Amino acid sequence: MSAQLNATGLSGLISTPSRELALERVRAVWWRRPTPYQASPRAPGRDVAFAVAEARFGFGGVLAALRDCLWVNHPWHNQAAEYKPGQLVTAAECGLTVPSTLITNDPHQARTFAEDFAPVVYKPLRHPLQKDMNGGNGMIWVRAVDPVELDDTLSVTAHMFQAKVEKVADIRVTVVGEKVFAIRIDSGLLDWRADYDTLTYTLVPCPPALESSIRRYMRSYGLMFAAFDFALTPNGDWVFLECNPNGQWAWIPEQEPVVADALADLLERGRP
Repeated sequence: MSAQLNATGLSGLISTPSRELALERVRAVWWRRPTPYQASPRAPGRDVAFAVAEARFGFGGVLAALRDCLWVNHPWHNQAAEYKPGQLVTAAECGLTVPSTLITNDPHQARTFAEDFAPVVYKPLRHPLQKDMNGGNGMIWVRAVDPVELDDTLSVTAHMFQAKVEKVADIRVTVVGEKVFAIRIDSGLLDWRADYDTLTYTLVPCPPALESSIRRYMRSYGLMFAAFDFALTPNGDWVFLECNPNGQWAWIPEQEPVVADALADLLERGRP
């Protein structure tokens, strides 16, 4: 990549083994979990970290500086929208129901919360993927918490605890531009991601009031795409759990074609 920035704006060229693209011709960008920046094999070992950081802030900075195009989603918007404390505050401000939540590294506060709001669950604040003792990948699922488990080891880092939502099913809402797609997920599991083979899916309508709140949430973060997770209570209420600005959607056969079409239409149109 080469780019020039001057009084007339940004211009340059992105080159790959198969094609070239002038930066000034970019109309839409789909930012979908790109591979990490890497240094050239020619970089000396002691300079690899420096070279990777320069690539990220240089090439990544050039892409992020593209203004006259549609982003789905801009990486800076994605980053801001990934913090769960901010998600919960924003969701409540937008009129969504959220569970009582505690984020702490204080064992006493954790035990008090667990006793006051029992039953309580633990959730990781970032990605559930974790390296095990053998170097392999393990997953940290949402799980029930017994107050007696909450000892001084909590002081090592931040933990998130939530009042458990009594639910009959989960709802995944995928938003693409102005289009909203909702699907009910039945599993009987506390965390449905733990066993995809047990899941069944049913397309459902999104209540108008809730859809309005979701749109407010999207605007607050500047998002064009997001995947929301809700718990469906026995009374039919949708309780906000979290929102992934770069969430998965293609694994659901009942929903994949329409979401793919909506994304293609959105990117093809680009910025109005």
